[in-house]
Amino acid sequence: MKTLHKLLGLTIATLTLISCAKDDSLPVEEVTLSVPTALEFNSLRSDAWNSHIQTIQFNAEDGISFTSAKGVKLNIWPGCLENNGNPATGSTTLEYVELFEKGDMLTTNKATMGLMPDNKRALLKSGGEFYINAKQNGVALELSCTMTIEVPAQLTGGPDPAMTLWDGSVAANGDIVWEENTEPNTGVFIENNNYFGQLSEFGFKNVDVFASDPRPKTKLKGKVPQGYNYENSAMYLSFNGIASGLAQLDTFDVTSNSFSEHYGQIPIGQELSVIFATEEDGMWKYAIKSVTVQENDVYEFTIEETTTGTRADFIAAINALP
Repeated sequence: MKTLHKLLGLTIATLTLISCAKDDSLPVEEVTLSVPTALEFNSLRSDAWNSHIQTIQFNAEDGISFTSAKGVKLNIWPGCLENNGNPATGSTTLEYVELFEKGDMLTTNKATMGLMPDNKRALLKSGGEFYINAKQNGVALELSCTMTIEVPAQLTGGPDPAMTLWDGSVAANGDIVWEENTEPNTGVFIENNNYFGQLSEFGFKNVDVFASDPRPKTKLKGKVPQGYNYENSAMYLSFNGIASGLAQLDTFDVTSNSFSEHYGQIPIGQELSVIFATEEDGMWKYAIKSVTVQENDVYEFTIEETTTGTRADFIAAINALP
């Protein structure tokens, strides 16, 4: 019986080895993560931006008094528009965009990052981001005198006398950086609970002030899944208690596959939300982590943590953050 048991054991072991050998010879199926192209991701941003464009026709020589969907008043005075240095006349198209909430700032990629005197960038609190342009047959016109803008301060939590006028520059990758406007005869002041601004040129404008914080500062990183990078995804920071400001992690380290805030301007102890955003099948794909910042933090995101939704879904999630 012992001999029989040994023979059975040997037979089972031999069959097991043969079975394992056959399994090992089978091709291994690799799971490939499908990631969006830069074009697909940027298409989401373009669609979001285009959804905010308000247009109106007017005669250039007459100027225009325009009130936006949010109650912002814009005035271009008669005789103030030029086309290549000559007085502009005839039919003209005003293009206007206004952004007040973090969800709209994020989906259009218009974060509120201001340029500091040392060329570092830090978070701005915004009284409103704007894009203003006037065109004839696709040709941009110029201003020969200042136009005015009145922005209800209640849209961003009430008037702040520290707010000033900022100009936006868009980089080749689509990111925007804001620089304080120091031109004479332009600027912002408070009048009847409105921010009243005088603007000498068209383009991106912002009513802003730095979100100063006395606490020690640090750098941080946000690690994303392999295949995602600066071209097909993005990462932002939403600071608790700042409803009208959005920071952006604006560099990408390919070695660690991480976005970074490399200026060292994040207050240690700050409660905030780290937001990873990308695209999937024409929808927004995103994940949000609520954290309290510690020195040199690294926040890692996985695909399993992401949610897919419409632009409205994503905006609602961002605007609901504390």
